[in-house]
Amino acid sequence: MSKGKVVVGMSGGVDSSVAAYLLKEQGYDVIGVTMQIWQKEDPAEIADNGGCCGLSAVDDARRVAFKLDIPYYVMNFRDDFKKYVIDYFVDEYSKGHTPNPCIACNRYVKWESLLRRSKEIGADYIATGHYARIDKHPVTGRYAIKLSATAQKDQTYALYNLTQDQLKSTLMPVGDYTKDEIRKIAENIDDFVSRKHDSQEICFVPDNDYSGYIEKNYNIKSRPGNFVDMDGNVLGKHKGIIHYTVGQRKGLGITFGKPMYVYEIRPETREVVLCENDALFQKTLYANNVNYMAIGEIKGEMRFMAKIRYSHKKAPCTVRMYDKDTIECVFDEPQRAITPGQAVVLYDGDFVAGGGTIIGTQPPKK
Repeated sequence: MSKGKVVVGMSGGVDSSVAAYLLKEQGYDVIGVTMQIWQKEDPAEIADNGGCCGLSAVDDARRVAFKLDIPYYVMNFRDDFKKYVIDYFVDEYSKGHTPNPCIACNRYVKWESLLRRSKEIGADYIATGHYARIDKHPVTGRYAIKLSATAQKDQTYALYNLTQDQLKSTLMPVGDYTKDEIRKIAENIDDFVSRKHDSQEICFVPDNDYSGYIEKNYNIKSRPGNFVDMDGNVLGKHKGIIHYTVGQRKGLGITFGKPMYVYEIRPETREVVLCENDALFQKTLYANNVNYMAIGEIKGEMRFMAKIRYSHKKAPCTVRMYDKDTIECVFDEPQRAITPGQAVVLYDGDFVAGGGTIIGTQPPKK
């Protein structure tokens, strides 16, 4: 007897392919789906772009679905992807922020849009190949993302923004395995799939030239401005704020006789503030657009471990509400390059407690 119908988001890669394989083995009625997100019809553009959802992904996912003997479809999410991911990405960079488009894509496209469409065709669940697990928090009883079996590939940071309704309708079978174990399981499906490399770059910017992408596709021209030091003294000219991010050293296009880093980006004056490395370390950040996951709210002062970027090592902190929409997070030890636009994700043991979008290291005006 079937455990239910599940739509698996398939990229043609090893992780999502094994997710589909495992769920079929576990007794689910599996449907494979690749999400069409590419913005242009030109075949060469589609082949070069799209990362996990490009043209090669369709060919590879269809091949896997055939071998697994499961139905397979391509669903068009182009408009949703442009609205919730690309437009957000461009808007944030234009404000001098450093966004994480994968977080937006997970919440609004890979989950909200795919889950809605999957429910329309009678599915009970959606599933992905993320290295994470879903469980109920033992104290609050809320659904939450939980650390995967492998710290090396753990992807919980980018999933903090999912809702309770999304989590209760999601399966993540890959989270119980290491990457080596997943590749071994993939050999049961297809040797080609088991050897595929993992995608690293942002899917719609395959060469990692974010500023070039914005200038080319959105007709936004970089407006030069001044590099200034922390006292406001002009140090030289820069080529436009979309070219820089907090903590950046390389690519400044100017030398100072000592290492200098981006400390702050001021879009209203087009100033990029530079500093020496020590000034990048700060203890306090503020974040809004908070999503609560394992916990339902922040009460008083609460202790968590937190990450301020995907590759950041979790660090202990104290969190309180600064105002009704903003949290204040104070780390026990200073953290390097706290970056507006990135996410701070809070962990309660193995569980994601919640998180929000970093707005800066100074308190917002009340």
